[in-house]
Amino acid sequence: MKQRERGLILALAPFVLMVLAFQVVPVFSMLTGSFRDADGAGFTLGNYQHALSSAYYQQAIKNSLLISALSSLIGLAVGLVCAYCITRFAPAVRDRLLMLSNMTSNFAGVPLAFAYIILLGNNGVFTLLFKQWGWNVFDGFNLYSWSGLILVYVYFQIPLALLLLYPAFYGIREQWKEAAALLGAGTWQFWRTVGLPMLSPAIFGTLGILFANAMGAYATAYALVGGNYNLLAVRIGSLVAGDVVTQPQMGSTLAVLLALSTLLAVFLNQRMVRRMEGFGGRSPAGRERSSGLFRRRWPAVREEAGQ
Repeated sequence: MKQRERGLILALAPFVLMVLAFQVVPVFSMLTGSFRDADGAGFTLGNYQHALSSAYYQQAIKNSLLISALSSLIGLAVGLVCAYCITRFAPAVRDRLLMLSNMTSNFAGVPLAFAYIILLGNNGVFTLLFKQWGWNVFDGFNLYSWSGLILVYVYFQIPLALLLLYPAFYGIREQWKEAAALLGAGTWQFWRTVGLPMLSPAIFGTLGILFANAMGAYATAYALVGGNYNLLAVRIGSLVAGDVVTQPQMGSTLAVLLALSTLLAVFLNQRMVRRMEGFGGRSPAGRERSSGLFRRRWPAVREEAGQ
């Protein structure tokens, strides 16, 4: 028995070393570095005071929060519709679409920015082609601006939302839709009173993941706009590996603020998921609660439909 325990410990040793080297040590170094002064020796809270009082860093935090929230909401809305549509296809077609979504969700970073520059840049293929045809499709559109960043972020947010949301639609039984039709409720009434409440845990959970995904995006934004647009992830990169002056202490401070904002968003979404678990769940208890809720809701729906 002791030999078996030693074997398990030896087998887990590489995993523990990987976690320590690539997760625990970097986080600990980031936290301790954020409390160091400019010389890197003394303890100080001035880094956080400067980061939260500087208009430049406040703008970076605000821009990152806005672009993450907007791209997450757009990706969630489009991904929700696409996830429902993909469940209507045959299994063979659905598997191919899911494979394509998986590929596009991982197509990010510098290759994605380069692809958009080739297609929609100032001298991009579609930009010049539509201009030659006399189509004013991209008049007023600038890829290297706020709208361009939103477009690029939404590109990898939509397939990720689709992959996270489509399994939740299989938790909605066809019998419930048939019962809704028999009771006189329309499609919108069904989704408003039963469908969306059942999907709400998956929706809120996906929203938190999308927000964290957008907040941490660095390579795509840097390759597309460089330092011309003030984003938190870009500012951290310039402070840690700048060409002129490096400030690793301030970079660690901004990284801690970035991590805290992401963790706060995920925490709030998890709280919402727990609050909405009564509307549906994957466990038998959750399904039993949702069925009871379904039975309680349908008399109101029938009354609303005039039955």
